[in-house]
Amino acid sequence: MYRHLEQRLAQSIARFLAESYPGTSLPRVVIEQPPKVELGDFAIPTFPFAKPLRTAPLKIAEAIRAGIGSVEGIAELQVAPPGYLNVKIDRSWMAAALVADRRPSVDTKAGKVLVEHTSINPNKAAHIGHLRNAVLGDTFVRLLRYAGREVDVQNYIDNTGVQVADVVVGFTHIEKKSRAEIEALIQQPRFDYYCWDLYARVSQWYEQDKANLQARRDTLHAIEDPASETAAIAELISTAVLRRHLETMDRLDIEYDFLPRESEILHLHFWDAAFSKLKEAGVLTYETEGKNKGCWVMRRAGTALNTGDTENTGEGQLISEEDQKVIVRSNGTVGYVGKDIAYHMWKFGLLGRDFGYRKFYRYPNQHQCWISAMEGEKDHPHFGDVAEIYNVIDARQSEAQNTVIEALRGLGHNEAADRYTHFSYEMVALTPRCAAELGYTLSEEDKTRSYIEVSGRKGFGVKADDLLDQLIVSAKSEVDSRHLQLTDAERLSIATQIATGALRYFMLKFTKQSVIAFDFKEALSFEGETGPYAQYSVVRAVSIFKKAGIDPDMFSKEIAGEASPGKFAEFLAGESGTEIWELWLAAAKTSYIVDQCIATTEPAYLAKHAFQLAQLFNTFYHRHPILSEPDEKRKQFLLATVAVVRRELIRTLAVMGITVPPVM
Repeated sequence: MYRHLEQRLAQSIARFLAESYPGTSLPRVVIEQPPKVELGDFAIPTFPFAKPLRTAPLKIAEAIRAGIGSVEGIAELQVAPPGYLNVKIDRSWMAAALVADRRPSVDTKAGKVLVEHTSINPNKAAHIGHLRNAVLGDTFVRLLRYAGREVDVQNYIDNTGVQVADVVVGFTHIEKKSRAEIEALIQQPRFDYYCWDLYARVSQWYEQDKANLQARRDTLHAIEDPASETAAIAELISTAVLRRHLETMDRLDIEYDFLPRESEILHLHFWDAAFSKLKEAGVLTYETEGKNKGCWVMRRAGTALNTGDTENTGEGQLISEEDQKVIVRSNGTVGYVGKDIAYHMWKFGLLGRDFGYRKFYRYPNQHQCWISAMEGEKDHPHFGDVAEIYNVIDARQSEAQNTVIEALRGLGHNEAADRYTHFSYEMVALTPRCAAELGYTLSEEDKTRSYIEVSGRKGFGVKADDLLDQLIVSAKSEVDSRHLQLTDAERLSIATQIATGALRYFMLKFTKQSVIAFDFKEALSFEGETGPYAQYSVVRAVSIFKKAGIDPDMFSKEIAGEASPGKFAEFLAGESGTEIWELWLAAAKTSYIVDQCIATTEPAYLAKHAFQLAQLFNTFYHRHPILSEPDEKRKQFLLATVAVVRRELIRTLAVMGITVPPVM
């Protein structure tokens, strides 16, 4: 309701100004939140209107207050120097709307949204850095769906790249294993762990003798031939590792709809179709001299066209050597960015080609995940041809992402380029304490660092499953000490909810551009800004109803049917009422915060919302002895407060992918 009321207020002010000053071009109405609830619930600065209206901000604020008329849900407008309009919500009106769980329909954008996330190279086990990508992407999917958008979730699989080639080299050149022997290994548990260690060994092998790198080059070339034995081995390995990735992510309730693979982008000639269009539009140019001789290149994003330093055979575009981005190498192989351009053209329905589709993985909840194929099944969902794209990929890929956007613009698809968002984020590291707990030997210098970087090539890192396992073990020891009356299976289930909630919250509470230093103790703490703290607040709310012998869901339904603006008015007035009103106001902001997260592609705001709501609720809990309240009407009001906060916390945590255990 907070979001709806904000929009209604903005529309009323905009309408008043348009009617009062016809023919004047005015900026949009901006609504801010005052620093203290005592000042009001909305604050509207009138400074942006001063210049076009040639009127002092304070006079504009006074005119709006005097002329806007009544707005349902608004109790009072106050003018404050030097030009603010402070607005107070009708508390009893808002309380009644919240209790009744009124959620007015809102206009949502048309068209399907595609969110691509995780996109792990299928060459070894997933690690902690991949978890940040997956949790950010999955949460953004949940945000969009909460806001009413239709979303497709895709996980791009680079099964023909260098990383897969390196593991193939490890099996065929270092371990000298046959295809049959590799197939036998795949049947063993956690084959992805085996590949993790092998991948590190391959990196060491390359360092021992640079001539060994020829094996990588030969393997990369062979993988692109679908009829080769090398391609068959790469398919075996990458598919087995991919299944393990899906199992790992499913532990965090992260699912995908479609897994497009690079091999099909090549073999179904997506790149050939894109290549023709890019050459025809002059986006790509062929270099005849210099370090990139024999390559097809395009201008790096953010660089200007040169006027005469470099000769080429393109459509008159001259690109200086340092500004060239190689798309097709001189040996004819296409780089990652080229294939990504073709893939994104398909996403927007601009390529004129499609994948074959076959069923690949069915989740325990029966959700079906599809994978690309040369020839697929006839009956399949429609993928691609979307209205918007969000690509969750780390900040190091910014140049590649910008190149894709520039290619779309060069092809004349400016609208598509505008609807493509690189959802970037920074890396995940470990605190020295966390690294030590995971068994890594640290130097004295390491122990003084704020964080320890991980490296898959060096074999130093935290496998996602190991991290989850360790978190569950730590959480279970805490649950065991508190709830011995429960069965071991029940305690394990609770510990798993706490552990996964702790991990997801930790990955979300930092803004995307922050480097995360993961720490077990901090993530699992029942105090402070953590997942367990938010979960415990819900458990505490439920316990209040349990002690009263009341079912919280039934209570919520009953008070919803009796909701009226006058029911709780007396309890929201005065100084004591203002303190509780702050909690109700925070509970009203869930949809508002969701919109803010989507507009800024920043899920951290939702984590802050959950923490603030939990913090305010715990303060309320300690100050007000609810069940011993002698005034029955006030007791019902306090219980209604608990019910509303419980509901909004559960909703907020659900959007974050966090469930709440029955006890903590």
